[in-house]
Amino acid sequence: MFAEDIIIKPVLTEKGYDGIAEKKYSFYVKKDANKAQIKAAVEKIFGVQVASVNTVNCKGKLKRMGRHEGYTPARKKAIVKLTENSKTIEFFDALT
Repeated sequence: MFAEDIIIKPVLTEKGYDGIAEKKYSFYVKKDANKAQIKAAVEKIFGVQVASVNTVNCKGKLKRMGRHEGYTPARKKAIVKLTENSKTIEFFDALT
């Protein structure tokens, strides 16, 4: 599995923006990726040093479309904390 396949996209929410000052970044990742694979992928793609990785399995929400209802896709979210002496991720610097 390649590093680019593990990281799907960054999570751009208010709660995600609050963590940028503490060097905490959120990403949607593949559901079958483990913490070691996520850590290696972030270090390879962005060239930073990762201190810790926390993961959350987000269940899909029930949505209605007229008289039909279904669930949105389930996702896995990873919150990545960088080390103190690591550089920041440039993509998120433009957002703050």
